[in-house]
Amino acid sequence: MLRTIRAFWHDQRGVALVLVAIMLPAIIGFSLLVIDMSRANNLQNDLQKGADAFALAGAAELDGTTGAWARAERAMATLVDNESNFSTSGRFTLTSGQPGGAVRCNSAGNISWCFLKAIPPADGTQITTANQASYLANSDPVAGELESRFVQVRVTPTGYDTIFPVSFLPGGTSNTWTIGSVAVAGFRSSVCDYTPVFMCNPYEAAAGNDTGGVTLEMAANQQQYRRRQILLRNNGSYQPGNFAFLDSPLGNGANALEASIAAVKPVGCYAQDGVDTKPGQNAGPVKDGLNARFGISKNYIGTAIGPAANVRMGLTSINCNNGHTTFETDVNKGVGLERDSCQTAGNCTMMGGRMGAGDWNASRYWTVNHPTRGALPSSLVGATRYEMYRYELNPDGNPNTSDSIVGDAAVSGETGTPSCSQTPVTTVDRRILYGAIIDCTAIGGFNGAANNVPVKAFGSFFITEPISDGKDIYVELVDITGKGGRGTLDNFLRDEAQLYR
Repeated sequence: MLRTIRAFWHDQRGVALVLVAIMLPAIIGFSLLVIDMSRANNLQNDLQKGADAFALAGAAELDGTTGAWARAERAMATLVDNESNFSTSGRFTLTSGQPGGAVRCNSAGNISWCFLKAIPPADGTQITTANQASYLANSDPVAGELESRFVQVRVTPTGYDTIFPVSFLPGGTSNTWTIGSVAVAGFRSSVCDYTPVFMCNPYEAAAGNDTGGVTLEMAANQQQYRRRQILLRNNGSYQPGNFAFLDSPLGNGANALEASIAAVKPVGCYAQDGVDTKPGQNAGPVKDGLNARFGISKNYIGTAIGPAANVRMGLTSINCNNGHTTFETDVNKGVGLERDSCQTAGNCTMMGGRMGAGDWNASRYWTVNHPTRGALPSSLVGATRYEMYRYELNPDGNPNTSDSIVGDAAVSGETGTPSCSQTPVTTVDRRILYGAIIDCTAIGGFNGAANNVPVKAFGSFFITEPISDGKDIYVELVDITGKGGRGTLDNFLRDEAQLYR
């Protein structure tokens, strides 16, 4: 008997079953925890991807123009299709909506959002209820849409029931969790190959500027306003219609500035959310750099920096050694693209007397400069100077044909062909001046050198005549970047919506 008891005591067969029986609850519990954590991670991943997609779609519409909030809502409601799994309710599609675009913070479907003018500089600083007021855009859409650069999107927390019985553990709570997600995305627009120049917005309403209620966007899109001749002035003060300079990658001395303005392809890149301005009037470099585009700058005659293919300007003579020029003064013989009537008379009333009414005499220009071609073509009735200039280069509009009438002789004998046997530049339009457009009055208090000055839009301006003194430039607005423009500057744009949080 004792031997039997001793043998039973030392017998280890079946001990694994005992250990398994003891460990089985822990193994099952751990397995359930792994399943729960995997489901929770996948659910959170689905919701975060949805929040990211909503934020990116909305941010891409925040271009600082009127209607940005409504466009952002529409983008989130119509462009995003994200599905979420693993919640208690099973598979479902995250949705948004379009409540009207009049409120800076709103909600629809499965998300809520707020439009922000800024975000904390440190990535680790979250935007919470406590500090949100510092970053929210203005509650009035008129101002808020213009300053909105970011959108914060929250996905409504989703219920999630665990398999592991959490409530049975000591101190355990509910078996139901809620999982949500937050994303912040912003819109960044920049341009490259731009000259280091900025203009104070000629149509800035905040300046009390009398332009007949016309906005910059209206001017870019409507021919009758693009016809208006604008006198850009550099006199050291920042008011509507004045111009000055940006920090240039080539340097900011007189020689570097001249080279940047004269360059066929400038190397500057500038961001819409902030540019650095540099003081200085630098009349000489402006005159020489811009007049290189007409082929009449003594510093560039005979160099690789050529003039435009059409330089018609009323030129009667030029000394190709020293650049000395004389110009026709009789409009009936051909003075180039004429000024608006009030610019000629000196009695303009808009923009402090420096904006014309767009009433230049296109018919007379045509008759005097193309005397053998009959009456003004119907397609040029009401044309801007820039449209006339482009027509002369290519009347039928087909880039594959060579039907230029630039060589037509005016009554004075002038043609639009560059003088001094210079080779014209055809890869870019040399008569276009590119620059940043800034709401100088609304920003207030900045003058001379300033950093991170926000840009209203980047614009293109047609230089209507040579520069006489380097401080005054006669131009027509051609186009602006963003949804307020006509798309002719898209090749310069580097638009990007990106996640910040």
